[in-house]
Amino acid sequence: MRNILILITLFLTTLSAHEYKTVFDCNSNDMSYIASRMFLVERTMDMIESNGDSVNFAITLHGSCAKIVSKDYDMLVKDDEIQSAKLAQAQLIKLDKKGVKIVVCAMSLNANAIDESSVISAAKISPNSFLETIKYQNDGYALMVFE
Repeated sequence: MRNILILITLFLTTLSAHEYKTVFDCNSNDMSYIASRMFLVERTMDMIESNGDSVNFAITLHGSCAKIVSKDYDMLVKDDEIQSAKLAQAQLIKLDKKGVKIVVCAMSLNANAIDESSVISAAKISPNSFLETIKYQNDGYALMVFE
């Protein structure tokens, strides 16, 4: 009888669990802000998961935000932004390891003079990150914008 009650409790808990699907779209050129948002993504994940719910997150990067996926970010940002870019990239790598899908726009890489060979392995290169963002939205992901 006790095992049956445990199974029913687990079943009901699973039924009440929610999946949070979100695509975070980053287009900011403020490295400090970008770093803070990457940490906020992780805090949000932790809060959701601590409630027994699941996350399915993606981050699309374009414009100046694409600089954080370059192994050579220190050559791309102002001297006073290097530490923030380093933190943002380290957090992006951590988020990738936690299952967040990271997508960077090839057009933005080109616009920022970033060679695709210098992109960190955590990021998938898309010909156009707008297409990826639209695809995520069409698949039911909520859009959160970092500008």
